Amino acid sequence: MTPEQRYFFDVTGYLHLKNVITGAELKAAQEAADSYINASPDELPPGFDSSGKHLPNGVAFSRALEALALHPATWSIIKELTDNKPQLFRGTMIADRAGMSESEEALRLHCAREDYGRGRNCFENRNGKIYCDDFVIFPYLTDVYPGDGGLLVVPGSHKAEYDQPEHIFNNGTIDDVNQIPQGVVNLTPKAGDVVIISELLTHGALPWKPKDRNRCFLVLRYRPQDKGESRLPAEVRDRLAPETLELIAQADTNHTKEIVKKDVIRFT
Repeated sequence: MTPEQRYFFDVTGYLHLKNVITGAELKAAQEAADSYINASPDELPPGFDSSGKHLPNGVAFSRALEALALHPATWSIIKELTDNKPQLFRGTMIADRAGMSESEEALRLHCAREDYGRGRNCFENRNGKIYCDDFVIFPYLTDVYPGDGGLLVVPGSHKAEYDQPEHIFNNGTIDDVNQIPQGVVNLTPKAGDVVIISELLTHGALPWKPKDRNRCFLVLRYRPQDKGESRLPAEVRDRLAPETLELIAQADTNHTKEIVKKDVIRFT
């Protein structure tokens, strides 16, 4: 991480990297995502399902999407946050489709501390670097504009020492883009941007408002390699490159993966 990234992530609990997926790389990822979204569920191989908003195993649908899990813009950050012991735990896709009722529902504000209890997750300084044992990377494939809806965060909440009172932030459910409570920020990434959040950060989502545009992004969850088996199922692993298979592999803390020794990952 750069000093600026480290400071901002430490202070706010999230990073917004702008315009880091570009050109042919972005176009290929967008086309692959569209192919998954628009496919009939019965046309898809095992492990994939396009029937809802949450599309499982999106990272494994194509090489263009898979490459985003080890992207040069985020790879050094992934390594730092896991103390050079990275594991891709899950890689799904979310598609808010224009005008669909499921996409019009708000996602309640939540965080790992409230979901699983204090002490279950870690965000700390280790020798001048940040260690975070549960974080998510969102590569965005479509544009989000102010007023559209989408991702909400409460900056700094990843370090909260007090439980969130149930009554604030509209009891955690915010469904009006024009009535966002004080202390909550609506992020509006554009296609090619990447957002990274600690799971300790309180976050949620406004309903998707546009009737003529989709919102599509990957949800790539990372943990240290000794925290358990990756959730990518066996039926999709045969589709993955050797480098991604190493990334999803469980290992003990004494093992150093070969991919960690590289600054840039290229699929073989």
